[in-house]
Amino acid sequence: MPWLIAIALLGAGFGFYGMGIFMYNMGRDMSTMTASVVQMGKDVSTMSGNMSNMSANMNDMARSMVEGQAAMGSDFERVRVGVEYMATKVADMASGMGNMSTDMHDLNTHIAQMNQSMSDMNQSMMHMTGSMGRMNNDINKFTRPESIMMPFMR
Repeated sequence: MPWLIAIALLGAGFGFYGMGIFMYNMGRDMSTMTASVVQMGKDVSTMSGNMSNMSANMNDMARSMVEGQAAMGSDFERVRVGVEYMATKVADMASGMGNMSTDMHDLNTHIAQMNQSMSDMNQSMMHMTGSMGRMNNDINKFTRPESIMMPFMR
């Protein structure tokens, strides 16, 4: 029976060896898993910090957006006031151009009247020149009485 004891001891040795290997591997796996959990904790902590920073940055961005919208609102207000002022000036300019058109029409009418007056004056001067020519003829007759007395003698 010693050989039975030897087989039992050999079986127990293999069992202890297998259990030892199993325990060693399980310990190593647990250590790796623990290291992974620790790293995951660090990652979660870092992520939490990043999210906190991101939240602060988003808060700054929101504040900047509000300030930007307020500034844009005042800028648009100034643009609106400027456009309204420009619209009144354009309306004034249109009115001025309408008045200028009326004045130019009146000027054209006055120029036409002046042209007519000059034409009338030219005709009057023509009649006056004709009358002066006839007067000259009559004066010549009086200064040379022989031409009146003997009209066919030339």
